[in-house]
Amino acid sequence: MIDNRNMAEQPCCPSCSCSPQIKDDQARVKITDKPWIERYASTPVGEIPVVRTELLLSDRLGIYRARWSGWRAKFRVAPGLYAVGNPDTESPVFVTANYKMSFDRLRSELGGIDGWIMVLDTRGINVWCAAGKGTFGTDEIVGRIEAVGLDKIVSKKKLILPQLGAPGVSAHKVKERSGFKIRYGPVKAKDLPAFLKAGNRATPEMRRVTFNMWERAVLIPNDIVQNFKYLFFTAIAFLILSGFGSGIYSPGRVITYGIPSVILLSIAYLAGMILPQLFLPYIPGRSFSAKGAWIGALAAVIACWFLYNNQIINSYFGMASWLFIIPAITSFIFMNFTGVSTYTSLSGVVKEMKTAIPVQIASAVIGIGLWITGLFV
Repeated sequence: MIDNRNMAEQPCCPSCSCSPQIKDDQARVKITDKPWIERYASTPVGEIPVVRTELLLSDRLGIYRARWSGWRAKFRVAPGLYAVGNPDTESPVFVTANYKMSFDRLRSELGGIDGWIMVLDTRGINVWCAAGKGTFGTDEIVGRIEAVGLDKIVSKKKLILPQLGAPGVSAHKVKERSGFKIRYGPVKAKDLPAFLKAGNRATPEMRRVTFNMWERAVLIPNDIVQNFKYLFFTAIAFLILSGFGSGIYSPGRVITYGIPSVILLSIAYLAGMILPQLFLPYIPGRSFSAKGAWIGALAAVIACWFLYNNQIINSYFGMASWLFIIPAITSFIFMNFTGVSTYTSLSGVVKEMKTAIPVQIASAVIGIGLWITGLFV
């Protein structure tokens, strides 16, 4: 999935000084002796790592860790050339990003296939995001072909690129500059065996980008981890401020007013990170900010009603404040989902932000004003 929240550097070009570094990266693969490398194959340009097509426990734990932490930025493999099976000069060449989750997904679908995997330096970013940022692009492909000596290894000058890499690649320029012809494979790596069996032909289903509930849900853990620090410090601020009011600072008010506020704040964060992603197609509105606001309004009404009926919170100003604060939070959090969606464009994202952010700020300011008023009333 796309994640536009982390900006990448500009791509390398064949004329810069990156080529020696590329070869050094390839050499370091052998030194580190990764567990997913099962042996080395001799080629005209030296030994090439042959990688396993079955993921090890350490691979799966790495994927899990990347899903649940900011460590995903470091979850990468060295750019260069790898192999699966027992490839020869006639074997296909697959191209992918050096984000290890992309690399693992590709190699895990190539069991029983003899082929080469050329890994581009995308700064540890997945194929689709890197294509949009330019790191999975024409210059990097041409430079990588030269750096790994691909023309000395294969006789068929053809590359199979993932379809989602197309936005960053000019196929005719790659052909002009390197002599290698590009063929776009299916959207998903799991369809590669069928694609190869059909003579490198993709069915309409292989070309279709899906975004079902599971594909959206796998993004939730990373959002939870990334937003937790904001939740933590905001909750601390609400707890401290809740002790102020008429008279002296009151620890009792922290308990009766502050703790319910932290509960509602947590509901806002979790609702914004989980519910819109799960129920995206069914929530009213076209924009992500509007969908988040709808979810926030519903969560605010249900939560305030429950807390009031159970006499956990009995301030009218306090309850009214969260009817503004929660939708503002959920709307803002879910608006970030534009960066990982198949439904958006850059111009659409910019337009939505210009409209939504002032409304979100106004709603939050009104809500915080009512919340502070509740301290004195």
